[in-house]
Amino acid sequence: MTGRLTGRTAIVTGAGQGVGEGIARRLAAEGANVVIAARRTATGEPVAASIRSAGGVADCIETDVTDRDAIERCVAETVERFGSLEIFVHNALAGAIPSRLESLDLDIHWAPMSLTSVWASFRGAQAAEAHLRAAGRRGRLILITSPSGIEGSSNIPLYSPAKAAQRAIAKSLAREWGPAGITVNCIAPVAETPALAGAFARNPALKEAIEARTPLGRVGDPERDIGAVAAFLASDDAAYVTGQTIVCDGGSFLGL
Repeated sequence: MTGRLTGRTAIVTGAGQGVGEGIARRLAAEGANVVIAARRTATGEPVAASIRSAGGVADCIETDVTDRDAIERCVAETVERFGSLEIFVHNALAGAIPSRLESLDLDIHWAPMSLTSVWASFRGAQAAEAHLRAAGRRGRLILITSPSGIEGSSNIPLYSPAKAAQRAIAKSLAREWGPAGITVNCIAPVAETPALAGAFARNPALKEAIEARTPLGRVGDPERDIGAVAAFLASDDAAYVTGQTIVCDGGSFLGL
């Protein structure tokens, strides 16, 4: 690792597992102080402890991203502990429930996703803004969206607009915050999270189908593949990249 994030502090929401965990581990490996903002300490603290045992700097702050006050407390505690906040990565998401249009229930299918992806993106940005501005050209906001937010989905139709909304938020904030030197970008990943690994275990043909449609022939790794893109966007190397969505899926979606 290059240590290109040494001296910077990052919050990663939903980092108790999966893509968020992979991103947190990679940012820490690149030298950042990392806060694991997890809904439950029981999942977040083991990740933070593992990062510390590997020589990194990490803390866990229990954070429910559907609660504005909780997000604001997380940011305030982070700055109190580390003195600054340069990087805010919003990854947390309530799981999408497959459905068809005729069976949609907004309370079940829309409310959890909109709270965790759309509203939490806004609230995280609001809570972090003053600190990202203080960081100047080191300020970074990264939202984890999905290829479904670009190409749609036939069996999780409300997931797609929720993730597409994050792309619109990123573009708007990139314009608003650009003069301050803050960059705002999205990552649309495909990676083997615990949920996806469980689906593969139940249906091995699913993994084969995904690999078959992916030019690189494999499913992404949360730390090695997705975390590396997050580390790039968080670094000075991406200082001239903003308002973009990087699709990190091995080439499965080639429509941009």
